[in-house]
Amino acid sequence: MACVRRRGCGLATFDNMNSRQNFKFEICANGVESCVAAQEGGADRVELCAGIPEGGTTPSYGEIKVARRLLHSTRLHVIIRPRGGDFVYSELEAERMLEDIAVCRQLGVDGVVFGCLNADGTVDETLCRRLLDACGGLSVTFHRAFDRCRDPETALLRLADMGFDRVLTSGQQPTALQGTALLARLQKLAAGRIALLAGCGVNEDNIASIYAQTGIREYHFSARVKVRGGMEYINPDVYMGDKNADETLLDYTSAARVRATIDSLCRGL
Repeated sequence: MACVRRRGCGLATFDNMNSRQNFKFEICANGVESCVAAQEGGADRVELCAGIPEGGTTPSYGEIKVARRLLHSTRLHVIIRPRGGDFVYSELEAERMLEDIAVCRQLGVDGVVFGCLNADGTVDETLCRRLLDACGGLSVTFHRAFDRCRDPETALLRLADMGFDRVLTSGQQPTALQGTALLARLQKLAAGRIALLAGCGVNEDNIASIYAQTGIREYHFSARVKVRGGMEYINPDVYMGDKNADETLLDYTSAARVRATIDSLCRGL
């Protein structure tokens, strides 16, 4: 049975407040195949992204449309990020983000994910409010741009005031496991006004430990495995991207790994 550490006692088993329905599990899905695997594995929602090596960019119209058709029990959220790099956006980029939100609403997605910063590391409240106004009732997550904020406590409270539903964060560290100290402080500061979604490096081996240290009840992970591609002939002198990457392998979410990660936290509830 899964265990959590409680103040004043050692390890204790989950109680009724720690049943499966009180947790949310989101899969970072790099395509429709990963969306379907996430649903099969029991995920509550997906964040559909293209451009994973860049940290996630807005997927195509076709990707969103087909994912919407195939997802029934799992909610579909879509990242709104016009490029990789930083989170300071020009007016032309803002226009594209607004158009992408309109497309997402047209296609019937359940939520969108974005984050905008000023050059000084504060939240760009002006642009965020414009995007929020365009969402028209969609669930909205502020993504890991949060981990680039100068003052995360102040940023969290401002995002709650603006009406964001949740913040995806690794606690401003390379992985959520390394960021548990800040995650725990933010979870306490949020006080139910906004949800903390712990992500980056979350897997079946550490999710229970992250929960025990933070009390966070929403988790974001990819649960991917490498699958051999279909090409039999490969020209060894031509690269489509990083020459050090193995382009004969594709990354897809595994339904088995999704189940294993959820079970590692909720086993025995």
